[in-house]
Amino acid sequence: MTKELSHLIARAEGVLERVEALLPPALPDPDWKKVAAARWRKRSGRGYLQAVAHPHAIRLDDLVAVDDQKQRIDANTRQFVAGYPANNVLLTGSRGTGKSSLVKAMLAKYAARGMRLIEVDKADLTDLPDIAERVADKPYRFVVFCDDLTFDAGEAGYKALKVMLDGSIAGSAGNVVVYATSNRRHLLPEYFSENLETKHVGEEVHPGESVEEKISLSERFGLWISFYPFSQDDYLSAVEAWLAHFGVKPASSARESEARTREALQWALQRGSRSGRAAWQFAKNFAGAQALKSRR
Repeated sequence: MTKELSHLIARAEGVLERVEALLPPALPDPDWKKVAAARWRKRSGRGYLQAVAHPHAIRLDDLVAVDDQKQRIDANTRQFVAGYPANNVLLTGSRGTGKSSLVKAMLAKYAARGMRLIEVDKADLTDLPDIAERVADKPYRFVVFCDDLTFDAGEAGYKALKVMLDGSIAGSAGNVVVYATSNRRHLLPEYFSENLETKHVGEEVHPGESVEEKISLSERFGLWISFYPFSQDDYLSAVEAWLAHFGVKPASSARESEARTREALQWALQRGSRSGRAAWQFAKNFAGAQALKSRR
């Protein structure tokens, strides 16, 4: 190595040291004894865990028309919290049917038994190895939660998640699982042209492998839980459950009950969706309007 190159490297290292000195110090991790949930955030290029002081508390009983889904994720989470083998979970299906709420309900049920939740945005999935390393020695069971997960081909987070699900050469963290929700079962966009890959395309030697690659990520989740659109009866049951949650008393007459049902159905029609989310939003609106009316 020439003197000029050595001098240049030394100067570059000096510049980096001065730049690092200007960066804000790394933030401490949350006190997991006091905090049950956190979000992975970035500041000045550094990742840190931001404590969530008041997680959205949802009881399992608040979620209706998803009994089978509740049973399956509850069994997996119970195994995981108890320290037994458990699967990564992919919850897929219709929007507003309770996928994210079900994960939050797991935290509400099992936080006292040592479950902790870390929410990670899709853009930050490349940091999953760092997150797992930071909590590997903690005496808690961590669910990494990725909400509304879809990828475009070639995104960096796609490969990072595959490594996290399968484990790298260092092995996967024993106290970490991934729970993800998506409207797509295969997480990547699919195109009509891919159905034609039995034809010779360019210089492709193994046509169809791109399709296999697209489904390979979802197959790495050990447990798939599917959600389906609500029937009208399911939607109205969800409305009644959420109205009770917000403290609205049952209708006192058949006429009042019919009017409430009609209003709930009109709400769903205006939103173009009969779902648990629409039922929750209607119940909030109805409860708030009633409370305001009672003060007049």
